[in-house]
Formats: sequence, structure tokens, C-alpha cells
Amino acid sequence: MESKRASFEGALEALGVTVSSTAESELEAAVTEAVTEPAVGIALDETVGDEAFSLTETPVTVDPTPVALREATTGVTGAELGIGDYGSLVLSMTEAASELVSLFVERHVAILHEEDIQPDMDAAVAELDERFNETGGSAIIATGPSATADMGALVKGAHGPREVHVIVVEESV
Repeated sequence: MESKRASFEGALEALGVTVSSTAESELEAAVTEAVTEPAVGIALDETVGDEAFSLTETPVTVDPTPVALREATTGVTGAELGIGDYGSLVLSMTEAASELVSLFVERHVAILHEEDIQPDMDAAVAELDERFNETGGSAIIATGPSATADMGALVKGAHGPREVHVIVVEESV
């Protein structure tokens, strides 16, 4: 049987999403490699569970101004969950407006802990139900780059990022 991570990565690749993995200790280097400047992001401790990661040693401007967001090419956020069979990301909405950082840029880099990959939508919804009943939160479920064919030919990036890159932070052994 295929692992949750392998299923997730296969689904992402089928959507045209770039996937890389890194050890926690190498996350800053992985983010630096994945972004195209100018890059903006939000403090990741707000969206990556109990793990607090700093973007200060990366080319990412944290908590950007509206002007910085408008001029940014890349947005970096955490992802609360990954949904294995769809290759979807659950992006929690925060007071820091993480949804703007993930949607109003050409390239979205999402950081996801390997242990936060759920095998399927049913497992993800059950996990979210438990979390949101406790916190009253809400989230966006994003699947691949933005695309629409409303006016004929397929157009990428019309309603969100044209490119998505997921960095999976490997479980510590």
C-alpha cells in the first residue's frame, strides 16, 4: 500500500505542483531556494502548529505591507494539512491575513509537516472538525495552481497563484 506522503506527492505532481522535502534544520535553506524574489510571508508559528519557524534568515518579508504584497512574486505560508488523495492543502485563515499571502502572488510556497498529511478528504475533514470545534477557525482548501477555462482556453493564475511549491518538512527520527 502506498504511503500517505507518496500518495500526496504523486497527486501534487499530477497537478503540476513542485514538491521538495527537507529536514527541519534545513528549512530556511529550502525556503530560500524555493522563493522567487520579491517574497512575502507570514510568521509561520501562526500556521504550522506548535513548531515555530523563523523566516528571518530568508529573503522573505514577514507581515508585509499592502504595497509589499502587491509587488511580491512569491508568498510563503504554512499549511495546516495536506490531503493525500487530492494533493490539496488546507490553509488556515489567520489574523495576519495568510490567505492574501497565498492567493495574491504568482508563486505560493507552502510549508507542511509530514505528519500533517492526511490520507484522504474524509480523514482531513474529521481532523478539521475536531480542530475547528475547539478554535472556531476556518480554512481554504487549495488544490494546485489557480486555473480557469471560463472564457475558453485554460488560463493559469487568474484567481490565485500560477505556481505552487510545497516543502514537506520530514518527521524527525
